[in-house]
Amino acid sequence: MATHELAQPRLIGALLRIPFQATVARVSDALAAAGHGDLRPAHLTPFLHLRPEGSRATELAARAQTTKQAMGYLVDYLEARDYVERVPDPADGRAKLVRLTARGREVARLARATLEQLEVEWARQLGEGRMAHLHGLLEELVAVVERQPGAHDGR
Repeated sequence: MATHELAQPRLIGALLRIPFQATVARVSDALAAAGHGDLRPAHLTPFLHLRPEGSRATELAARAQTTKQAMGYLVDYLEARDYVERVPDPADGRAKLVRLTARGREVARLARATLEQLEVEWARQLGEGRMAHLHGLLEELVAVVERQPGAHDGR
């Protein structure tokens, strides 16, 4: 392999994935230190997609781009450990909403505080202005992606 092939710039997927993995590891470590060692990164997926009033498991699966069965497993796991509960959907009595319990809200607060601290650390390393610029660019990119067809249907 030629030397110039090794010096290829990283593609956007890696540039987004590597910091994301660092955030997941930081949150997982903080949760474990706070007594939530039963939560692995995959178990946090529903937390990322739950609406404050609750969400149907099928909606969570679509938003997480996973199967209903996989999301059902995650919700079952979290429900058995009192992080979420299933309650009747006021819009459709036959359906259930998944929503956070007090313990789940504690996890969400801790995760958010951990992420805020990580952003402060990164801003210190990159500089406040550059971090603000990065944040702004990512907000713009998210808006572009969300405007694309299929952005919210689980594809």
